[in-house]
Amino acid sequence: MTKSNEQWGSRVGLILAMAGNAVGLGNFLRFPVKAVQNGGGAFIIPYLVCFLLMGIPLLWIEWSMGRFGGRFGHHSTPFIMARMDPRRSFWKYVGVFGIFTNIGVAAYYCYIESWTLSYMLHSINRSFAGLNQIQVAEFFNRYVDLSESTLGLPFESLFFYIVCLGLNTFILSKGLSGVEKVAKIGMPLLILFGFFLAIRGLTLGTSGATPEVPDASAWAGLNFLWTPQPESLYNPRVWLEAAGQIFFTLSVGMGTVHCYASYLNKRDDIALNSVSAGFTNEFVEVVLGSSIVIPIAAGYLGMDWVLQNAGFGMAFQTMPFLFEKWGPVLAVVGGVMWFGLLFFAGITSSLAMGTPWMGFMHDEFGWSRQKAAWSFGAITLLMGLPTVIFFNYGVFDEYDNWAGTFSLVIFALLEVILFSWVFGIDKGWKELNTGADIRIPGVYKYVLVYVTPVLLLFVFAGSVVKPLNNDWQGAFYSLASGEGWPLDNNSLIRLIGNAGLKESIELAPAGEREYLEKKLFFTNLARGLLLVLFIFIAFLVRKAYYRNHRPDSPFEIKDTP
Repeated sequence: MTKSNEQWGSRVGLILAMAGNAVGLGNFLRFPVKAVQNGGGAFIIPYLVCFLLMGIPLLWIEWSMGRFGGRFGHHSTPFIMARMDPRRSFWKYVGVFGIFTNIGVAAYYCYIESWTLSYMLHSINRSFAGLNQIQVAEFFNRYVDLSESTLGLPFESLFFYIVCLGLNTFILSKGLSGVEKVAKIGMPLLILFGFFLAIRGLTLGTSGATPEVPDASAWAGLNFLWTPQPESLYNPRVWLEAAGQIFFTLSVGMGTVHCYASYLNKRDDIALNSVSAGFTNEFVEVVLGSSIVIPIAAGYLGMDWVLQNAGFGMAFQTMPFLFEKWGPVLAVVGGVMWFGLLFFAGITSSLAMGTPWMGFMHDEFGWSRQKAAWSFGAITLLMGLPTVIFFNYGVFDEYDNWAGTFSLVIFALLEVILFSWVFGIDKGWKELNTGADIRIPGVYKYVLVYVTPVLLLFVFAGSVVKPLNNDWQGAFYSLASGEGWPLDNNSLIRLIGNAGLKESIELAPAGEREYLEKKLFFTNLARGLLLVLFIFIAFLVRKAYYRNHRPDSPFEIKDTP
């Protein structure tokens, strides 16, 4: 087993890298959409409650586990978790999620990241000038659609995907210093671009109103997002969506935080550092994230349009059209800053996804950081090509469902149980407070043991039995009436068997049935690829255990001072 001598260059670099890991595309694309879909101001209240009772505790747990494992030379979750409970070999296989999830997510996340790079160049080239809203939306559809491309391959999107993944791999090959440099450049630029766009959005007022949309007002978007609606607080769906957003916004349940924290010294602060990174992320998400897309869209298209059309695609299918209303110069500036902001948000997160694999291969097999980085790039490319080539057949969505959603919740739930109940809250609390620059309120000791696990169970159960149309109140009423619990096709129970897709195939006309049958094939292919990836990583973990971690192994690294 090889001991790594890498460390963070500065505390600022560490916090910016950790914040960059958390600040991602979801801060600007997912958060405002979820807020709109779940009652605006009513969503913010449970979101902040979940941040304090689930987000911050998970950050503390993952920072503590990472620093603890780093003392023994472990920089990835399989053997960080195994070290916390040496009596049971089960935990090293739970830790596989901390490598699997990152590769699975990076495979499609880098694809979204590559869109931002491409769209930034298209903004400079004025590709959207003179296009109406429908044409801008069709521009994106053509970009990802292989059916209209030469030889059946989306060459432009494929090219930018490879460039983007190559850039990530090159930076990773420079080690922590490369990640830290990108964070120190990318995070300030991200915030600078965000402030410009937010100020522009806030100063639109009603200037974008037209005879077609006389009530268009940027302030209407802000009012909706920040006006509490108490009746929505009694809806379990709002709380479930708020809790689920915490995973995406803080990048917890992935293994990246463990890896970053494992390069800290034994007495380096983790309590204040984790809170600082967490609140930096919240500032970017809640303040900047809510002040760009929704106000600008509402300022030109009206709040009614936003309520009906709020979705992930607004960033690429709507925003370029709206920037063109600012005139040729500001259209370029707005496009470069918006897609540049998204690019920096994406790359600081995707870089973090490569570090657990690199740490694992260096620790357990003695690979150099260059070899480990390029092997990560190769595996991610192999896994990611189907998301590019077969985007319209649902491979992208399957990766997001299994690697980017369910895996996060399962891993987070198990790591909380390990930290608070198996490792023990007394030992965990001591580890968390060692070298702390702040005094953590004692009440959080009970939050870690009881409240956070319950919230995680709530999120997991919600994904398993998600009701039809996400209508929790109607589902409880149906159950109380003896009519059973109506399951949504996106619930884990029905999703495993592809129930919704199979029903669509049966009801579809002949012309559409062929496409849906292909989609079913590629859906199962995506799941098969993810399963093979998980088994492959588990095999490597088992091989590493017998190579380095048996009691008679000469390679085991002992605790360091």
